[in-house]
Amino acid sequence: MNRLAHATSPYLLQHADNPVDWWPWCDEAFAEAKRRDVPVLISVGYSACHWCHVMAHESFENEGVGRLLNEGFVSIKVDREERPDVDAVYMTATQAMTGQGGWPMTVFATPDGTPFYCGTYFPRQNFVRLLESVGTAWREQRDAVLRQGAAVVEAVGGAQAVGGPTAPLTADLLDAAATQLAGEYDETNGGFGGAPKFPPHLNLLFLLRHHQRTGSPQSLEMVRHTCEAMARGGIHDQLAGGFARYSVDGHWTVPHFEKMLYDNALLLRVYTQLWRLTGDALALRVARDIARFLADELHRPGQGFASALDADTEGVEGLTYVWTPAQLVEVLGDEDGRWAADLFAVTESGTFEHGTSVLKLARDVDDADPAVRERWQDVVRRLLAARDTRPQPARDDKVVAAWNGLAVTALAEFVRLVETSGRIGTEGEANLLEGVTIVADGAMRDTAEYLARVHMVDGRLRRASRDGRVGEPAGVLEDYGCVAEAFCAMHQVTGEGRWLEWAGQLLDTALAHFAAPGGAFYDTADDAEQLVARPADPTDNATPSGRSAIAAALVAYSALTGQTHYREVAEAALSTVAPIVGRHARFTGYAATVGEALLSGPYEIAVVTADPAGDPLVAAAHRHAPPGAVIVAGQPDQAGVPLLADRPLLDGESAAYVCRGFVCQRPVDTVEDLVAQLT
Repeated sequence: MNRLAHATSPYLLQHADNPVDWWPWCDEAFAEAKRRDVPVLISVGYSACHWCHVMAHESFENEGVGRLLNEGFVSIKVDREERPDVDAVYMTATQAMTGQGGWPMTVFATPDGTPFYCGTYFPRQNFVRLLESVGTAWREQRDAVLRQGAAVVEAVGGAQAVGGPTAPLTADLLDAAATQLAGEYDETNGGFGGAPKFPPHLNLLFLLRHHQRTGSPQSLEMVRHTCEAMARGGIHDQLAGGFARYSVDGHWTVPHFEKMLYDNALLLRVYTQLWRLTGDALALRVARDIARFLADELHRPGQGFASALDADTEGVEGLTYVWTPAQLVEVLGDEDGRWAADLFAVTESGTFEHGTSVLKLARDVDDADPAVRERWQDVVRRLLAARDTRPQPARDDKVVAAWNGLAVTALAEFVRLVETSGRIGTEGEANLLEGVTIVADGAMRDTAEYLARVHMVDGRLRRASRDGRVGEPAGVLEDYGCVAEAFCAMHQVTGEGRWLEWAGQLLDTALAHFAAPGGAFYDTADDAEQLVARPADPTDNATPSGRSAIAAALVAYSALTGQTHYREVAEAALSTVAPIVGRHARFTGYAATVGEALLSGPYEIAVVTADPAGDPLVAAAHRHAPPGAVIVAGQPDQAGVPLLADRPLLDGESAAYVCRGFVCQRPVDTVEDLVAQLT
């Protein structure tokens, strides 16, 4: 009996009609394996994963494979995005056993969950042989299987241990991290490493803050060059604005077409901050289009942001997105079609499969004549309208708390900066930016309310929901950190005390249930389900680690409330990561980003004003804020806003109060004086 029909995970629902007697992750499944004395197959994947779909079609939809699994195993299907704790433990086991990892992840375990054989994707013929071999070994070589499992668990426990060396996260270590990134930088194509190439958003956020603190032109240029290369490449959807998960090549041309919420949220922060620091027109345009993509393609009113768009359309990668020269002419006419083919590098030979091309931006149009920009945007609108008539990739509508928190924080930064910057560009561009900002602001507020209303249950966070129904899996540390940081951002946007109060509740819960000795944190709560090891990964990867995320929220909350204890906890948490920052900078990007905020102060900026949206002091604060600064604006002694307490107007006029690490300067009432205090 397949038991996935009532799951909240779209990935599990994709397997609800398989001839496999799937169980969701639950105690009952392991009890059933113990009762039958059979091994457990733990199959881990996610909705937008191309090879997960391939293995499902080849094996899990096959009657013969289903029969083998049902007769000899208890089969458990896990959505790695819904259960990152389960994924982390068994991914560590897979990497320890095979030297690599990935999804789909295929793990064979004893009825107590101990892994004894791990792998990833297996073609059907190989998978069938593997099932037969594992079944034979379980029946005839049980002692060897159990010894192998014990060795794997020992390796997993060592990899997830806490209590290692600590050190202050100093300026020297952050400088060393920037130097190491420069040594690994791809000076030709931007980014780090070769194919496949992933957007290094966390490292870019760090480098932007490092540039602000040190003035390093090299750090800024690495960000600028990488952002331009990605924005012009096929990894960036030139029509709808989102970014794909990664490029299969080393020069950003051909993407793996899945689009993840977390990538786009983090890239929105990067492009927004790059625009803030440089005024770069491309950075603003890309930030605008990412915000529009999030609001239009992933946001569901009243239900938060969906997790992803699939890589495949009707089982074919790129079907929705690729073009031939003839297709461009068919949509645009001969003259505009040929112009678009040149602009987007669409050739007869193609850059993808079967003579098709992924659109990339081959010409510099952001700084072109307004007439050229208008023609380009008209072509984009017409091509997008035509593309919308094609079959579309499926959307994973699961709402993940941490990723929604990342999106809220990114949109808050974008909205605040745009709203205080005045009208920019031609009339059409200014109107488009204003329109995007309005819908982005609405999506941000709607999602923050959803997280508070649906995902906070009895004072604790739940990891995932769908269609307004929250799932059972408990929130992990990254959920608490990312949502608390988002609530701190909402407090700054709205001036409402409830967001700060909720952020404090989440942080206090994290301190009570996730803290480990020596300043570290576990990724799961002390009262969560006990796995074969308790995960505690300090490294940043595609998203901030739980430890980096909670440190970021602690720093922001401390600055907003003046409560130094939370800052001290953040410093202790970062001290557990500091020993690897200078050696493995590519995997500590968000920890280093938070470290830059602490070195900066962070600054606490309060503007007392009757016009928080239009006051020039507020605009100057956002434009010139040092790394990690918190900014609030509103009436003196506004309820629920500690930074506005006991801060009066100056002679009845607006005033800015700037503090750094809880040490305050004199209040100022001119933009010039404020900028001088911030730079």
